[in-house]
Amino acid sequence: MKPRRSVGTVQDLHQVYQRWRGVPYRFGGVDAEGIDCSAFTRTMYQEVFGMELPRSTYEQVNLGRAIGKNELQPGDLVFFRTGSGQHNGIYIGDGKFAHASSSVGVTISRLDNVYWRSRYWQARRLLDDI
Repeated sequence: MKPRRSVGTVQDLHQVYQRWRGVPYRFGGVDAEGIDCSAFTRTMYQEVFGMELPRSTYEQVNLGRAIGKNELQPGDLVFFRTGSGQHNGIYIGDGKFAHASSSVGVTISRLDNVYWRSRYWQARRLLDDI
C-alpha cells in the first residue's frame, strides 16, 4: 500500500523545505553540506511520507504513474529536461515546486517561470489520494 496524501501534506512539505532552504547544490550531494535534485526529493519523501525513493532522477522518473500538469497535487514529482540532463522537484501547490537548483541551492520556483515552463517534461504521482 502506498503512503497517502493527507490534509497536512502541504504544511508538512513546507516545514521540511524550510529546514533545507538555502542548502547549496552539489552534484552527488546528500546532506546539508550540499545536495542535488534527486537527493532532495528523496529526502523530502522520506521525511514527509516515510517512503524511500531511488537515489537518481533517472530512476525516480519511472516511479508511480504519469499525470498531466493540470492534475498536479502537493507531493507529486515534477521532471524537467535541462540540456543534456534531467532535473526534478516536488510539487508543493499553487503552481510551485521545491527543488535543489544548481544555481541557487534548495529553493522554491514557479512552474510558469519562463525557464521551467520551457523545460517541463512530465509529472509522476507516487501517493494515494485521501
